[in-house]
Amino acid sequence: MTGYKVAIVGATGMVGREYIKILEQRKFPMNDVKLLASERSTGKKVTVNGQALVVKETSPEAFKGTEIVFLAAEADISRQFSPIAAAAGAVVVDDSSAFRLDPKVPLVVPEVNAEDIKGHKGIVAGPNCSTIQLVVALHPLHRVNPIKRVIVATYQSVSGWGAAAMDELRLQARKVLDGEAFTPRIFPYQIAFNVLPEIDKAMANDYTKEEWKMSEETHKIMHASEIAFSATCVRVPVFVGHSEAVWIEFSRPMSPAEARDILSRAPGIRIVDDIAASQYPHPLAAAGRDETYVGRIREDTSLPNGLVMWIVSDNVRKGSALNGVQIAEAIIKRNWLKPGG
Repeated sequence: MTGYKVAIVGATGMVGREYIKILEQRKFPMNDVKLLASERSTGKKVTVNGQALVVKETSPEAFKGTEIVFLAAEADISRQFSPIAAAAGAVVVDDSSAFRLDPKVPLVVPEVNAEDIKGHKGIVAGPNCSTIQLVVALHPLHRVNPIKRVIVATYQSVSGWGAAAMDELRLQARKVLDGEAFTPRIFPYQIAFNVLPEIDKAMANDYTKEEWKMSEETHKIMHASEIAFSATCVRVPVFVGHSEAVWIEFSRPMSPAEARDILSRAPGIRIVDDIAASQYPHPLAAAGRDETYVGRIREDTSLPNGLVMWIVSDNVRKGSALNGVQIAEAIIKRNWLKPGG
């Protein structure tokens, strides 16, 4: 292997494993790789580019000599170790929520605001998975016709919670079909054959934190705090892939044909839009793919300057690990490894 000295924190988790897969697939330039995780994963072996590497415990000493750190762990782990890694000279690509809304930390989706990376101070954050696919689709349209308002209803897979939620969905589905009793553990109610309009904690205004995060992150990434925004986030019994129904109000009328043309030329987007032929995005088709899929593009019959669309993406891939790798690729391409560009 030739290239950079890389560390992956949370290497044995679902997103960490996806990072390894994508780094291999994209032939990311690495000449040294450290796999870091919690104490319970220490000693496990994971193969990277044909080499069996031993997982080590995450510690301050582990970041010495590292140039790029992919952090695929919880926010408390990031708050503890990201500043340490940055102080040791690495640039941290953080997939957690720890620094997303910190005004000193760039929050980046490379198709939208890669230039924001330039001013980093050692940490670059990746957004919430539901936000990433939304702004990938909104940004190209906003550049042509400024957006005034967005209303979004999300249909988010259980993998957004983690591997344990995927296990719970499998178990519940079997037990429901077999007529057996069970007690939900991850979610407050049964998730198999059900939908739950509650993702993350409730806030004082009765929106959930997930809904608030989508609003705040969209404003920060698109540099468009003037966009009115409202979200309802729903957990659905799907293993991988988030879907979003989005209502957009523009500054002037925009036809569905114009929107399709703009989006078809935008990076990271694939249009699948022929309802008469049952051609539209859905989670099974998006799973394992890099693209953000957009379809059901149509006029909003309730609003003169409005469009409605349906957006689907693999939340573990583009919604997490791929976006992080793309951030690192942008850093390397622009020679922005050191703070300040």
